[in-house]
Amino acid sequence: MRTTLSRRAVLGSGAGLLGAGALTGCGIPSAYVPEGRRSGADRSEQDQKLVFSNWTQYIDVDEDTGGRPTLDGFSEETGIAVTYTEDINDNDEFFGKMGPVLTQGSDPGRDLMVVSDWMAGRYVALGWVQALDRSNLPNVTEHLDPQLGDPAFDPGRARSVPWQSGITGIAYNRRALGRELRSTADLWAPDLKGRVTLFAGLDEAIGLLMLANGSDIAAFDADDAHRAMDQVQKLVDSRHIRRFTGNDYTSDLASGAAVACQAYSGDAIQLKADNPDIEFVVPEEGGELWSESLLVPNRARHKQNAERLIDHYYRPEVAAELAAFVQYICPVPAARDILADSGDADSAALAEEPLVFPTDGMRARLHTMRDVTAAERPDFHRVWGRITGV
Repeated sequence: MRTTLSRRAVLGSGAGLLGAGALTGCGIPSAYVPEGRRSGADRSEQDQKLVFSNWTQYIDVDEDTGGRPTLDGFSEETGIAVTYTEDINDNDEFFGKMGPVLTQGSDPGRDLMVVSDWMAGRYVALGWVQALDRSNLPNVTEHLDPQLGDPAFDPGRARSVPWQSGITGIAYNRRALGRELRSTADLWAPDLKGRVTLFAGLDEAIGLLMLANGSDIAAFDADDAHRAMDQVQKLVDSRHIRRFTGNDYTSDLASGAAVACQAYSGDAIQLKADNPDIEFVVPEEGGELWSESLLVPNRARHKQNAERLIDHYYRPEVAAELAAFVQYICPVPAARDILADSGDADSAALAEEPLVFPTDGMRARLHTMRDVTAAERPDFHRVWGRITGV
């Protein structure tokens, strides 16, 4: 089984934390791009190609040939050559790289890219990505998971389409703890002092913490966020929190340095495969459902080709093949039947994995967080940075 990466936990600290005004103050022209300046001449008919930027290990790979079967299948069927680059290592770093290019209306050098939804919200708000032509996306229209179809940052998914999704919840070592955990509040039990980790990133950590207080994370206000941060400050002061983590939370849990932690569902499958005592739970009061989404940047030269590729990945049989490799939540529920009926035991087992195809009961406890706005971000990050030391 491949190693799962926690893309949401890859942290940065540059332009990604800044709003439009801050970018202007750095000598970059006004960051917002109006609708009329977003599209460019689409060369899809003349150029049978496109450039696709993604994270590492986020697509299926044939271990024998090194090829990417779902991507190669698209090229064979359409004749469109795809230059696939794994050049996204950090949401904020990539935002800082793309910002000057998109603000100035230059060629972005790519036709399709994948970023976390909390970051996608900034691209949409700044007018840095193009509206998608839904007539080119019939499979998306038919098969997109309804629970992912209407995020606050992009109503109706007019400018974004989920690539893969996941859940922020709790992971713990049941044998070491000796009992079950059912809620986020269970992390604060006295016998877990110094044995709990939380995510260092505000966008990664705060949703689950607010849900624990009964907040509606789709419409939270500053009081909700500060209430959660005040609670964490007290836990830091009492040394209940062992530390704040990025991707390395998995090593803490695997080694026993931490017994319980905030965690991602995509990692939980690998963790449990390595250690059956590791459990992942969506808290009773709710877990955060998030996505990483496909976007077509402004001035992309092959927009129609990019839309054809997006729609290719929403064919249930293609989505099933991708899900079997990456093992995140599949945004195409119909892919479950493909896997269940494949005749392959491993695929059939994956179809029953709720961290890839959530059950109705689990779905009822999943919530999507709205983006932290540019106006809120400086205050929130000031407080959160003081708490975490990041």
